[in-house]
Amino acid sequence: MRILVIDDHRLFISGLRFLLSDLHADLEIAEIPSVEAIDEASAADLDMVLLDLKLSGLSGIPALDLVRTRLEGVPIVALSSEENGSVIRECIEHGAVGFVPKSSSPEVLIHALRLILAGGVYLPELVLRTPSEGTARIDPAEDPRARSLAALSDRQRQALMLAVKGKSNKRIARELGIAEGTVKLHLSAAYRSLGVANRIEAVFAVAELGLVEPAAS
Repeated sequence: MRILVIDDHRLFISGLRFLLSDLHADLEIAEIPSVEAIDEASAADLDMVLLDLKLSGLSGIPALDLVRTRLEGVPIVALSSEENGSVIRECIEHGAVGFVPKSSSPEVLIHALRLILAGGVYLPELVLRTPSEGTARIDPAEDPRARSLAALSDRQRQALMLAVKGKSNKRIARELGIAEGTVKLHLSAAYRSLGVANRIEAVFAVAELGLVEPAAS
């Protein structure tokens, strides 16, 4: 497994290296200080990118957009000391599959990365819907959205999970070997099942339900 860390704070990277040693027995961590430094060597055989949103050069959403363009198809996780709901939503809208606040505990970080590596989406609790006071949280297994999604075809489910991981309809079509118009039909069916109107709403619904694609064997 190979993870690229894009961060210009050496102390943070040192701590991250220590924490990530629990993630996988055969883990290689590459590190670069900026998105402009992405090259053939750093981009090779990546399983994930951890991107600090506050870099000294290009930063924030423009940095995220550049990483997504240069490392097409690689899951991108945004890391930030900022815990603003609108910033988190914007990151997901621009293709990140997770947002982990730097204030998170080591256990939360490892859980988030394992979920994403398994094909899921991680969002901090602060941007997910919370039940009204005195109302019990709904078990995802009992959520009607989960039951509706279970009725989707395999292709519809696959298209949905690729979409919430930030992949374009064109790339989904290539990966599934189907027409781009068919991808749109599959996503429309999945969105109706979730009760959402678009891709960004689907990401939040998937995160709330804790849905995870089976890891590849």
